[in-house]
Amino acid sequence: MPTDTLLDRFLTGLAPLAPVAVWAHGSLAGGDYREGRSDLDLIAVLDHPITARTVWRVALLHARLRAEPLADRLHCTYLTPDTAAGAERRHLTWAHERLFARPVTPVTRSELHTFGRVLHGAPPADVLPPVPDGELAAFVVRDQRDFWRPAVDRAALWERDVWVDLGLLTFARATVTLREGRLISKREALEALPGLGAPVEVVEDVRSRRYGDPAPPAEGWTARRARLTRDYLGAAIDALVARDG
Repeated sequence: MPTDTLLDRFLTGLAPLAPVAVWAHGSLAGGDYREGRSDLDLIAVLDHPITARTVWRVALLHARLRAEPLADRLHCTYLTPDTAAGAERRHLTWAHERLFARPVTPVTRSELHTFGRVLHGAPPADVLPPVPDGELAAFVVRDQRDFWRPAVDRAALWERDVWVDLGLLTFARATVTLREGRLISKREALEALPGLGAPVEVVEDVRSRRYGDPAPPAEGWTARRARLTRDYLGAAIDALVARDG
């Protein structure tokens, strides 16, 4: 299986950096992974400070993996035990075939504590502080208000599959988290969307691309899907923020 081969090669290549732990989160941990369609979302905890030499070695590791199938979908953020606390701290990350810095969000931290998959070493509870009460809810409201709501107004984005899929699924997951205090998978989010008033034909479009074998879109569908999604999400996010913000 290409996923297993890639993970084995990644862990072997990472071994000289002496990882304390390597964890999977997202679909790979939550039981909703679709090979070739889902990303491989990882966290690696190294036992030493991340210096310029560490950055060079991480870049070299990922460069060596580029020939592997699915390598473009492997994303990994690098922590140390001393930098694991604090959801605002930015960490060295390889994603979208480049290095940059980003936080490990309260959603990711909660996923790791709830259903994180240990690929190597210590479990998340031994290294990663728990998410404080209220932090997860506050984050998902802020994410909807400050990232997704402004994005709805950028019409060109919504003619791309990834924005339609993530916009709708992230909204459904945020809604359930705020209502019930729990995290759900993307599959569960897809099932929840019709009950949240999402346009059924768009939900079925997402379902067919994620779990089926879709035909090429009909003429005009991409533009129509964008309008339906933006019309729905704009009002839905405004209501969520008014209610829970």
